[in-house]
Amino acid sequence: MRVYISENAFIDLLLSSAEVYKKECLGFLLGYRLEDRFIVEHAFTVQTANRKHKGVVYDRKNHKKIEQILTRLDKLQIIGDFHSHTQFGLTKGLPIPSQEDIKEMLPGHVYLIVAINNNQKTLLWGENRDGTISGSISEFFFKISAYFLNNGNGVTSAKRARIHCPFPPGFRV
Repeated sequence: MRVYISENAFIDLLLSSAEVYKKECLGFLLGYRLEDRFIVEHAFTVQTANRKHKGVVYDRKNHKKIEQILTRLDKLQIIGDFHSHTQFGLTKGLPIPSQEDIKEMLPGHVYLIVAINNNQKTLLWGENRDGTISGSISEFFFKISAYFLNNGNGVTSAKRARIHCPFPPGFRV
């Protein structure tokens, strides 16, 4: 499985994570799914989420307020969500789903985890061998992973998908 992230969605992921750094962010991914890949066109932050250092809670009743707008989008639909894992003291945020994250996953959706940490050194953005993308901007180091539920041999598990993202030309670190 592959996940293609548009430039707009990429920027939204970074801004959403940095804005509330030290607390987790949460948002939805808009796009579409093809047989072997997800196309993420937009990412929007859930502003009513209850953010904590180690978790974020979303009250589903607030989702009803935007459902009528979302149903009018012809080609885009919610294909998953994203949230951040942040550095807390010396403990680094990792782009790995917790058991709680996995429990909340739905089949047919994609889930992005944005690990955001204090930047130790400037690193250019790129795609990594493990399927993640990472790089630094200003005082932050980001590493983004994608997961989906996979049903192999009758066992459902979270599996990492490979991310592809056209990083904006002229993007300064």
